[in-house]
Amino acid sequence: METTVTAHCGSADRIDRIADETVDLVVTSPPYPMIAMWDGLFAGREPRVATALAEGDGAAAFELMHQELDRCWDELRRVLRPGGIACLNLGDATRSLAGTFGFYPNHARVLAHLIRLGFAFLPDILWRKQTNAPTKFMGSGMLPVGAHVTYEHEYILVARKGPPRRFSTEADRRRRRESAFFWEERNLWFSDLWLDLKGTTQVAADRSASRRTAAFPFELACRLVCMFSVKGDTVLDPFVGTGTTLVAAAACGRHGIGVELDPDLGPVIAASVERVPGVANLHNLGRLTRHMAFAAQRA
Repeated sequence: METTVTAHCGSADRIDRIADETVDLVVTSPPYPMIAMWDGLFAGREPRVATALAEGDGAAAFELMHQELDRCWDELRRVLRPGGIACLNLGDATRSLAGTFGFYPNHARVLAHLIRLGFAFLPDILWRKQTNAPTKFMGSGMLPVGAHVTYEHEYILVARKGPPRRFSTEADRRRRRESAFFWEERNLWFSDLWLDLKGTTQVAADRSASRRTAAFPFELACRLVCMFSVKGDTVLDPFVGTGTTLVAAAACGRHGIGVELDPDLGPVIAASVERVPGVANLHNLGRLTRHMAFAAQRA
């Protein structure tokens, strides 16, 4: 199946250029509010963020950052088709401001806004990203009560626009059958706790650009694409970063659209797209090989 991949990179290319109800699935990881590496991005779009941070007002900075993300979630509801699904990878934040430690539940704030927009929800996924730190505590060591737990998981929120999608024509039902996954994949993927996927560091020609991407592994994007779309669907990543979602969509026989406001990432995204044939063939051969081994063992 021939697929198309489109990436818009630069401040002039925005999600509002995408037509209403033309996207079947969204897979994305936005910049996480209250993670220090993203302060400049949020402050550049809303100057009050910098003021709140300088004054040590974490609650105000947290809300202002999320109001910027709310604009994107509003647009996602517009561009998704009825029954379309959004998969949002989000990490919560811990941070000290003005000498006071705070926890900032990003996933809960995004969830609350999506509820206001009328999204229906499927069970979320906890992605366990083990830390390489030699210690498992932060704060006061072995003395109560000032320590706090090490944060080693992120959320994948799964939200649907309206009632479940219907496959009313024979052509639609055929595409759905052709998109079936393997039995053992279903048992692994449709668990609410993913323990087998490690976090990734994106390798970019521009190292500063690489540090500004919220990277998730290729396999994570492929799973979500296979779980919540069918071949020929259109997959959108409004924070495309280095292009992982676009490559995953193409590897799984879907069309891909990516939006990225950082022009420095343009060459990185282009390089990712150029690697699609090799990455796709290797990925799909790996799936088939693992399934054949599983079937032989079962037999």
